[in-house]
Amino acid sequence: MAGNPRSEAAAGAAAAAFAELFPAVYLRFHRRDAKRDGLPAASRAILQHLTVAGPLTVGEMARHLERAQSVVSEVVDHLERDNLLERVRDSRDRRRALVWLTDAGLAYLERDRDVLSRDLLARAMARMTPAARAALLRGTRALIRADAGLPAPALPTHQRSRTS
Repeated sequence: MAGNPRSEAAAGAAAAAFAELFPAVYLRFHRRDAKRDGLPAASRAILQHLTVAGPLTVGEMARHLERAQSVVSEVVDHLERDNLLERVRDSRDRRRALVWLTDAGLAYLERDRDVLSRDLLARAMARMTPAARAALLRGTRALIRADAGLPAPALPTHQRSRTS
């Protein structure tokens, strides 16, 4: 009920309570495994680009990423040695070698996207009742759905106060 002062006040109070709880959730459950220490940024960029662009040749990747082909080739060699990428022959042109993610590469990217530790969350959720777990997930999904389609706030969201 937009425009209802009582409803707006209740929404504001709920927002304040959630905003107070969120830092505690983050601090308690954030990943502590130095997730960003695993690969250099250039390696991570190649893995992430392939998830969007699909299998590519080294030359195509170099053009997409605006990097020298020799540099991209060296990074791909390293990722191939780490079993995160593989080279496969193009079925339409056997002269072309396409670079694609291995299952290990896909799993690495999935873990890399996680902000919160699944293990820590599972440990806590195991102590919750099934009804409480369902309510938590239902409420979180409802919060995300409620904001869907609304314009994103202008960044940055935190303004520094200017003092003279």
